[in-house]
Amino acid sequence: MINRRDLLIGGACLATAAAAEGLRPHRRVTLLGDRQLETLIPKSFGRWQAREADGIVTPESEDSLAARLYNQSVGRIYAGPDNGLVMLLIAYGNTQSDTLQLHRPEVCYPAFGFTIAENRPAEFDLGHGAVVPGRNLVATSPGREERISYWTRIGEYLPTSNSEQRQMKFRIALSGVIPDGVLVRISNMRTEDAEGFGLNERFAADLLKAVTPAVRPALITSDLARRMSATAV
Repeated sequence: MINRRDLLIGGACLATAAAAEGLRPHRRVTLLGDRQLETLIPKSFGRWQAREADGIVTPESEDSLAARLYNQSVGRIYAGPDNGLVMLLIAYGNTQSDTLQLHRPEVCYPAFGFTIAENRPAEFDLGHGAVVPGRNLVATSPGREERISYWTRIGEYLPTSNSEQRQMKFRIALSGVIPDGVLVRISNMRTEDAEGFGLNERFAADLLKAVTPAVRPALITSDLARRMSATAV
């Protein structure tokens, strides 16, 4: 026989299930839209010219987890002033959820045999009032050393760590939104921190000035994109 206590428990369970369903994100929001990064990221701008890319640590093959995480990716090597070479990777995913979310370089590089020798927070001054929080890493492997600067965007947030990433995803989920996300990674093989990280920051600033205002939100959030456009006038 079903008694009153059973009914109360059952009602509570149904209410919990309904509340959980109500909290589940349903509305997809993308800052990139239907645009294609391959055509939006210029191969030549300012003092930089793209070369054939070889040796860039990139997302893995089509059947890998990375292939499901990222809908689009652009990997290029650019030659700049004084023959400085910079490696660029932009990886974009239109769905950031509990099961699909951006992988950070400090996690990905060790999978390719690198050791992370340095990992510290950084701020990248892109000019026109746009300062993007991110990280600077030094990754080493036999015969190779990279100085890596990167940032990530999830929705309208720029998390700088895995814990921040989880917190911001939860905050976005509470609003019922399924956000998109992007990883922007710039690296070079200079041997000095100041020189290497400075080169990365200069490249990032030149790149953001070169892309059209319409694509900037997908790379650095709508707020910073508006700030760049307003002060550039």
